[in-house]
Amino acid sequence: MPDRPFNVLFLCTGNSARSIIAEAILRKDGAGRFNAFSAGSHPKGDVHPLALKVLDRVGYSIEGLRSKGWEEFAGSEAPQMDFVFTVCDNAAGEACPVWPGQPMTAHWGMEDPAAATGTSLEQEAAFVETMRFMKNRISLFTALPLATLDRLRLSAHLKDIGRQNGATEMARQQS
Repeated sequence: MPDRPFNVLFLCTGNSARSIIAEAILRKDGAGRFNAFSAGSHPKGDVHPLALKVLDRVGYSIEGLRSKGWEEFAGSEAPQMDFVFTVCDNAAGEACPVWPGQPMTAHWGMEDPAAATGTSLEQEAAFVETMRFMKNRISLFTALPLATLDRLRLSAHLKDIGRQNGATEMARQQS
């Protein structure tokens, strides 16, 4: 295990909602032990306003959050990732860059709150639910005894976390 905080990258296609929410939660809840980042294969260019609203309302910093491409984290100047989590099924199915250092990976897919329809309150509720599911996953992740788990057991734990409430069918079926 590294003698520095673990670097964690959350990937999604658009990098406007789920991966951004995960980055903000881990930034605060894992402070000191983890550095959180997010990116997308085809970034939207803007963070969804409801993602920012629900994060800010419950005390997560939204400062510096931005939609960006995963190529920022694939180059030689990028921080070496220890963990890479896909949070949408599209990103999980895409050919990802080769991450230096062979980080641990898992699929933590959940429905896209930005695709929610209905009233403005129903749409906001989808973001609140996504934040709740992501916070639960991150709480389980940060509680893992990372220094004492071998790669095989750690991989199994990471996959189990991805199967928690709110998981997409693809995430529940991962082997």
